[in-house]
Amino acid sequence: MAEPGEAEFRGLRAAEAQAWLASIVQSSHDAIVGKSLDGLITSWNPGAEQLYGYTAEEMIGRSLDVVIPSDSRAEEAAMLVRVMRAEGVEEYESRRVHKDGRLIDVSVTLSAVADPDDVVVGVASIVRDITDRHRADVKLRAMLDAAPDAVLGVGADGRIVLVNAQVERLFGYRRDELIGRPVEILVPAQKGDVHPGHWARYFAQPDPRPMRAGMQVAARRKNGTEFPAEISMSALETQEGLLVSAAVRDVSERIEAQAERERLKAQAERGRLERRLHQSQRLESLGQLAGGVAHDFNNLLAVILNYAAFIAEDLATPTNGDDGERREAVRRDVEQVQRAAERAARLTHQLLAFARREVVRPELLSLNDVIAEMEQLLRQTIGEHVELVTSLSPGLSGVMADPGQIEQVLVNLAVNARDAMPSGGRLEIETEDLWIDEDYAARRPGTEVGPYVRLRMSDTGTGMEPEVAAHAFEPFFSKKAKGEGTGLGLATVYGIVTQAGGDAELTSEPGTGTTFIAVFPVAHDSAPRAEEPADAPSAGRGETVLIVEDEEAIREVTRRILTRNGYTVLTAESGAEGLALAAEHAGDIHLLLTDVVMPQMLGKEVAERVVSLRPDIRVLFMSGYARPVLASKGTLDPGVTLLEKPFTEAGLLAKAREVLEEEPATAGRSG
Repeated sequence: MAEPGEAEFRGLRAAEAQAWLASIVQSSHDAIVGKSLDGLITSWNPGAEQLYGYTAEEMIGRSLDVVIPSDSRAEEAAMLVRVMRAEGVEEYESRRVHKDGRLIDVSVTLSAVADPDDVVVGVASIVRDITDRHRADVKLRAMLDAAPDAVLGVGADGRIVLVNAQVERLFGYRRDELIGRPVEILVPAQKGDVHPGHWARYFAQPDPRPMRAGMQVAARRKNGTEFPAEISMSALETQEGLLVSAAVRDVSERIEAQAERERLKAQAERGRLERRLHQSQRLESLGQLAGGVAHDFNNLLAVILNYAAFIAEDLATPTNGDDGERREAVRRDVEQVQRAAERAARLTHQLLAFARREVVRPELLSLNDVIAEMEQLLRQTIGEHVELVTSLSPGLSGVMADPGQIEQVLVNLAVNARDAMPSGGRLEIETEDLWIDEDYAARRPGTEVGPYVRLRMSDTGTGMEPEVAAHAFEPFFSKKAKGEGTGLGLATVYGIVTQAGGDAELTSEPGTGTTFIAVFPVAHDSAPRAEEPADAPSAGRGETVLIVEDEEAIREVTRRILTRNGYTVLTAESGAEGLALAAEHAGDIHLLLTDVVMPQMLGKEVAERVVSLRPDIRVLFMSGYARPVLASKGTLDPGVTLLEKPFTEAGLLAKAREVLEEEPATAGRSG
């Protein structure tokens, strides 16, 4: 048998290719339909039978308009014209009619069919059912439109390709006004971090980025107004490529609500601080009054004490012819004067302590040690009917405080607890180290974050009503019957604690008891308590003392004490007179003894100017109200020695001797 020629071979191959193509058409799930130029169907594959419900026998030779809705025929005719002009018609979406009358959403691709001479003789269409995809798209659109956030679809070029209904409501644009526009129209580049550069970086690494509170951008509406917004982004793979979905949330109301909460919180805090300020101002005003009263009162007390001592001394010296009984009666009367003066002196110290105007002598101490030393006295103070229980934390940190004042705090609180438990009860004293955090410090102005020592005293007494407890630290406020208390006990405690840099608070409930808590800052870089110096001889050795004191009575009693104890005394009633004496006196002046608070010239200035005239002179201040002039934060300045009024003869002589025997490097300092 002869082998086929070249033409015959080509014919065989073409027939095979045509058969292969026919096989593909027959097996395709898409509807592949051929029609002539006059619109009559020439081929109808099984996919078309499946899609439209018509068999090939029913459709071949008929017009394709059978399956094209009337409102789509004009579009179909236009597409056919394009095919006849040899223009490519890629996939487009349209609608078709099923045999049962229902409409079908389809995608259509048209191509021309030519004969061997390249003459167009018909058209082939490939139609695919996209009804399910359309339904899914509709559901997705409904879901997007129902979303509370504005949702954008942004392409890799930074242009908007999809928006939901909330975008229209939030920004004021219609969909058609946004599609294809740069995303900067909604989120200006200069206002946020969502602009072309950031979009490009996000497309390079499209990880989900959820919304984060506080990470706002400024979004812009169609009318030009701006609002704070939060944006979350995620990437989607689509047929058109990577698409970024951005959800935009208007947080204006949340920010306004937060601002309102902060405003109300600040208002409440301001009100609380104002109440504390008013209370502090009341204490300050009373403190100024107490300071002024104490200054004058102490001068009088010094005179009473010392003249009473002179009388007692004279009466104690036997003389011939004295009436012994009369002298004894006078001596007892004088003792009463002395005791009354001592009580008045304690009262002035209490006034100054609550007003934080008493000069204190703080030292490094342990509250545990002070409580242990005071425990027996406290038990005697509260009586056998009250149980005293102490719980002292081992290794308690040290604090800087005046031990005498801490003792006064303990006694005052113990007395209050005893009076609140007339039928007996329990008083607990506890200590512990405490760290004050920012929240506590914010609630208690005057305290700072850091380590503190806490003192807690709690009783099981009658307690107080809230409105009473709120005023407990105010001076002259007392629940006790008239004549049973001064009203200074808790005010004094509060003054002592705050003067030591701490803070105090009191809680109480009727029938349950009262708890007092004080916190003291832990001492840092403080030297331990120095040993008390040995007692030195008090008598003078002929030294010359210049007394500057504006009160005649106190000036005279001071002169008399020093003169009769071996000192040579010069007196001046004012600072100016004292300076004149210091300048004019021919001999040495060994000690300047000056009052602190005087008219025209305060004692500190007097001391400075006298020291400039006589560099070797020693200085001793005396006052019952020295804090405004001498002290820093209520403590004596370095190198300053103070004799507190009212003083006794022994106290004056001891202080004078102490200053005269100090080393020259410190003795001449005036503070």
